[in-house]
Amino acid sequence: MNTALDIRPFSVSVSHAEVADLRERLSRTRLPLAAPVDDWDAGTPNHYLREAIAAWQEFDWSAAQERLNAHPQFTTEIDGQTIHFLHIRSQHEDATPLLLAHTYPGSAVDYLDLIDRLTDPEAHGGRAEDAFHLVIPDAPGYGFSQPLASAGWTVGKVAAAYDRLMRGLGYERYGVHGSDNGAMVARELGLLAPEGLLGLHVLQLFSFPSGDPAEFEKLEPQDYAGLEHMQWFQSVGGYNAMNSSRPQTVAVGLSDSPVGLLAYSELFASFGNGTSLVPLDRILLEVSVNWFANAASGMSRSYLENARADAAAEGEPRVNHAPTGVAVFADDFQTIRVFAERDNDNIVHWSRFDEGGHYAALERPDELAGDIRAFFAGLR
Repeated sequence: MNTALDIRPFSVSVSHAEVADLRERLSRTRLPLAAPVDDWDAGTPNHYLREAIAAWQEFDWSAAQERLNAHPQFTTEIDGQTIHFLHIRSQHEDATPLLLAHTYPGSAVDYLDLIDRLTDPEAHGGRAEDAFHLVIPDAPGYGFSQPLASAGWTVGKVAAAYDRLMRGLGYERYGVHGSDNGAMVARELGLLAPEGLLGLHVLQLFSFPSGDPAEFEKLEPQDYAGLEHMQWFQSVGGYNAMNSSRPQTVAVGLSDSPVGLLAYSELFASFGNGTSLVPLDRILLEVSVNWFANAASGMSRSYLENARADAAAEGEPRVNHAPTGVAVFADDFQTIRVFAERDNDNIVHWSRFDEGGHYAALERPDELAGDIRAFFAGLR
């Protein structure tokens, strides 16, 4: 297969008029009438939004843009879709190529705090042999991978495009790390099993009970706690149903109201029932990127594509045979090993962390970088 790609330099360039428009919209925000108790029980509370709006009005976008543009960025086209990505090579030429796949409702900026930790491990307590060359794409419809050119961009199609991207950049062997949507893309790469895939490191493996009572006989107390967390998240994950069924409808409000987009991005602030450790300035950077890129419709549509693909799938779940590492953070979705090993039969690394949650790259970058290094060191 011809892996040649047309790689074009890219820099983020948001005009002063766009920044002024954002601030003017923020100044005219009309919040809903507060819930009887202004907490996270029914969704994003007004007290959080007031604080966030005030901070967003003072947010230094020019400094944020400068930080983004400090890293080499590019665009290319794969299957007719523009894909934006960061490509940062380590000073160590023999570094391991690593693709970082981001979350929902995130983008490549999920990983800004990991870049130096992974490309220059010696400066962060690691070894030169643990260095990585990094490729950090925006998934189609997210961030600056706009506009969404066609339907059908499931996690499987994204995984195939990412393999094409890595080979187009000259990497015949590479690893992948992912969280949330990115974890599903990483597992799809394991299922695709392209030649040269070293393995996948993820924060979650989304494996659920099959109905076999024998599975439950193997569960430990912490697994039952994980099941309770899973049930809790299903009870508050209304955005799953909206995105999976009417993404274009919900995108109207998210594309017209920056505070609507901020509120709908509540996972950054509330995943784990209020335990999130993501700093507000990081949340505002994430939401600003998706606001200026007008990414709401593409991000939401990714759920619809995956839901339709799942509904059309037949037969037993496919098993991932690639070497797999899992890092479970305390306040994240709790991967249950019994179920995960049924669907992924080559789990060779398993870590648990007492602090941090769904967005560990934004919350605990040192611990996450160390675990990524440890996993891939074990594969050499």
